[in-house]
Amino acid sequence: MTSANKLSKKETVRKIEELSRELERHNNLYYVKNNPEISDSEFDSMLNELKHLEAQYPELIKPDSPTQRVGGTVAEGFKSITHAVPMMSIDNISDEEGAFEFNKRVKKILGLDNDVIDYVAEPKFDGVSASLTYENGLFTRGATRGNGTVGEDVTANLRTINTIPLRLGGDGGVPKLIEIRGEVLYPLESFKKLNNELAEQGEPLFANPRNAASGAIRQLDSAITATRPLDFYSWGIGAVKGYEINTEWDIVESLRTWGFKVEDRIMQCTGIEEAVSYQKEIESVRDNLPYEADGIVIKVNSKNYQRELGATAKHPRWNIAYKFKPRQATTTINDVTIQVGRVGLLTPVAELEPVKISGITIRRASLHTMDIINERDIRIGDTVLVQRAGDVIPEVVMPIKEKRSGEEKKIVMPDTCPSCGTPVEKEGSYFYCPNIACTAQLKGRITHLASRRAFDIEGLGEKIVEQLMQVGLVKDMGDIFYLKKEDLLPLERFAEKSAENLEKEIEKAKSVTFERFINALSIRHVGERTAQILAQNYHNITVLMDATREELISIHTIGSEIAESVAHFFENEKNRELTQKMLNSGISINYPESTRESDELNGQAFVFTGGLESLSRDEAAQLVENHGGRTTSSVTKKTSYVVVGKDPGSKYEKARSLGIEILTEDEFKKLIESSK
Repeated sequence: MTSANKLSKKETVRKIEELSRELERHNNLYYVKNNPEISDSEFDSMLNELKHLEAQYPELIKPDSPTQRVGGTVAEGFKSITHAVPMMSIDNISDEEGAFEFNKRVKKILGLDNDVIDYVAEPKFDGVSASLTYENGLFTRGATRGNGTVGEDVTANLRTINTIPLRLGGDGGVPKLIEIRGEVLYPLESFKKLNNELAEQGEPLFANPRNAASGAIRQLDSAITATRPLDFYSWGIGAVKGYEINTEWDIVESLRTWGFKVEDRIMQCTGIEEAVSYQKEIESVRDNLPYEADGIVIKVNSKNYQRELGATAKHPRWNIAYKFKPRQATTTINDVTIQVGRVGLLTPVAELEPVKISGITIRRASLHTMDIINERDIRIGDTVLVQRAGDVIPEVVMPIKEKRSGEEKKIVMPDTCPSCGTPVEKEGSYFYCPNIACTAQLKGRITHLASRRAFDIEGLGEKIVEQLMQVGLVKDMGDIFYLKKEDLLPLERFAEKSAENLEKEIEKAKSVTFERFINALSIRHVGERTAQILAQNYHNITVLMDATREELISIHTIGSEIAESVAHFFENEKNRELTQKMLNSGISINYPESTRESDELNGQAFVFTGGLESLSRDEAAQLVENHGGRTTSSVTKKTSYVVVGKDPGSKYEKARSLGIEILTEDEFKKLIESSK
């Protein structure tokens, strides 16, 4: 890495510009063109060099720097943005007849009864529509569709998506101003992984990728959005100044030139017949698409024709959504079984009369929670509507009450765990088995403990875990760390070498980071990100085990639900004994190195509100932590200081009403300086 102190400021400026250009080029090659030229480690090395240089000269950090994709600003809410050109909804059709009627209307309005109309057709993404504003090529604002006229300002979150250019590329010039329209998507493979992780953690699942994308893009903390594998496909424009566009296909080519990801399957169609054929083709490969799509969009190609066609009060007249056949079917609920997850979540699952949907035979479907069951009045014996979307777990949409015979039975949640018989606990809408030694949980807990996100024990997969449990070698998670070669040799699948290898892997895994250790414990509601936050805020496992709910909830992003779960976990004597048993096996926890400069602010709690001018919210929080203090997201009687920036929110008023000391940004910096 080039050392910044060996470069003049002029040389540093040049180097930063050079690195920024190269990083954005490689970013585009990797995420948009799927054609990387360098390895991930080489990319990371370049990015770290840029971070190092920018840290030396913070005034040189530009809004389109590749380092600005990580997010971190915590908002108090989303401001409104009015779209310069409204994002109108699209009218839809469901069959060929509708497509030919649309074509007939277009030709009639244009007075071209005997002419063939050129169209552009593309998959209709089922995600979250967004509008990106670029001024002189620089990304300046981003908003959700909202009601079509006014959306929410999610600029900071959109910056974290790698397929959104922070500056428009290409050699053909850029508009003075342009609104780029597109779809924020949660890729299906990533979505499947997300729901698997949520199921393991005992969290409710997302019903579809669109909901997951919406939740990610509306995070108040953009650092959380940055951890989500969101994608962005551009499909159109809104307002534009200083750039000539004559056709819809011109837009497609310009978007590609500027560095946006555009669906490769987009097609120019001569006449409506080609568009109809295109719809059939896309529907036939629907299950192979990397994202969720529910149809195609057909657009008149000529911009002059589009202007002439205009719009109704609700929809443009120059485009139409041609929907796919629904992925739904009717069947019967034969029974309901209760599935016990890794952290004890009890999920009711409908056992169905087998039915085919999109070529897949469906035998089981999630009923989610008792609240949903009661709200929809779903019963055993009901004829029900079932749906699936991509790789999403099938779900029961509704019962068809007209087909009831009167013999249907109401669904009741058991009072005891179906796996171990322990009395069930209720938390909000969810039921849990509190016994961490429950057989149904233990298999999932150990498999998770051995996963890459925790202890990373290679060779300890689900089948081996099941085998170890069956022969009684493993009765809790701690037993894993006491296994020896001689214990394994008598078992099937184990020879001298494989037994020796597993013992070595277990020994190697005993050196673990604090955040991975926390994640491995399978505390309800605590995933990778929360484990990381806890590891950053507690010096060792003993301190964390003794943390109170009040202490936990004061940590930024730790809500009451997580605080209750962590405190409750360590209040349980069996959990404390299990944790100690793991530590006694020789586990060495690698704690984060302290970056504290002093302890002058020890015990002091800071809340920030409004926009800071010379510091990012993350930088300000780091300064507090460097001097022994902590930051919280809400104002309470225990808050020591509220730091007020530009346009402060309700926290400022609450601080005044509670008599809490209020600091300006300059006063805060002076306080930090005096703490050194």
